[in-house]
This record gives sequence, structure tokens and C-alpha cells, in this order.
Amino acid sequence: MTESKQTTSPALPELLRDGKLAGSWTLDVARSEIGLRSKSMWGMASVKGVFRDVTGSGTVSAAGDVAGTITVAAASVDTKNKKRDEHLRSADFFDVARTPDITFTAERVTPSGDGVTVTGTLTVRDRTHPVSFAARVSVPGEAQVELDGEIQVNRAEFGLTWSPLGSASVHNTITVHAVFTRQ
Repeated sequence: MTESKQTTSPALPELLRDGKLAGSWTLDVARSEIGLRSKSMWGMASVKGVFRDVTGSGTVSAAGDVAGTITVAAASVDTKNKKRDEHLRSADFFDVARTPDITFTAERVTPSGDGVTVTGTLTVRDRTHPVSFAARVSVPGEAQVELDGEIQVNRAEFGLTWSPLGSASVHNTITVHAVFTRQ
């Protein structure tokens, strides 16, 4: 069993600089999870869900620059409530018939505090906005990297404004547990 190594801000630059992480990486979909959390009913009820269909890849250059993309099939949303999931897939929310994917493109990963800051763009319903979020990184070995973080999103910025009587919060959290393996 390999012991997971939590990287800290001094360790990550060293791993990137020495070229040990350079190369192409693929999201291990069986061990990764992209989820969502939101408040509804005037903040009294929490809604949680996951996306069941996720793909992704990334690269680390010899100079230590990191870039990558994670694509989520919006129709794969699963909140364990069939009626709610169908509504989330409708034009009121994700509009999966017209815009089937949610995409995060990482443009830069920089050491920050005890982890990293991931900077990129998030595209939902054909609207793209810049996003930065803090994440923890662990490197169990030279062939695997794990990233855990939360992205705070105002869904109204992406055209997801449906809310009867203002009962649903527009402030949502996307949770990320991404496991990348070397190609």
C-alpha cells in the first residue's frame, strides 16, 4: 500500500521543477467525483448531488506549468430525486438538450498556503467565467495526483436563475475530488 503524500507549498514547486510530474495525465473517473451543493427552501434545506459522467485530462510541462480540462455531462446529475434531476436537466437549469456539457479549463496551478490555487474558466450553458479556487493536492507516487477543492459559484452568472418566490439560493458549491493518473 502506497502512503499518500500531502504536498505543501514548498513541496509542490519542487515536484513540478524537478520534472517528476511532467507529462500527460488522465482523470481516473472511477476514483474521481464532481458534486454540487445548494440551499433551497429559503436556505433551510440542503440539496446535494453528483455528476455520474465526468472526463478529464491535463498536462504538466517540463517547466512545471499545469493545464487541463474536466468535462461533466450535465445530464448525469444525480441528487437521488428523479423529479428534481429531470428539472435540473431542463431549460430552467442546465438545458442539457442545448448545452450538454459543463467544462472547467485549468490554466494555472500555483502553490498557495498549504495547497494550491487553481485558476481557469468554468463554462455552463455556453457562458464562460473566470474561476479560482483553493485545493489540496496529494501525490501518492509519481503516477498519481489527487486534487480536492470547492468552487463557489453564483449560478445566476451562468443563466441558471429559476427560483420560485426566491426560495432557491443562487450561491452554489461545486465539490471536486479529482484523481489523475499518468498516461
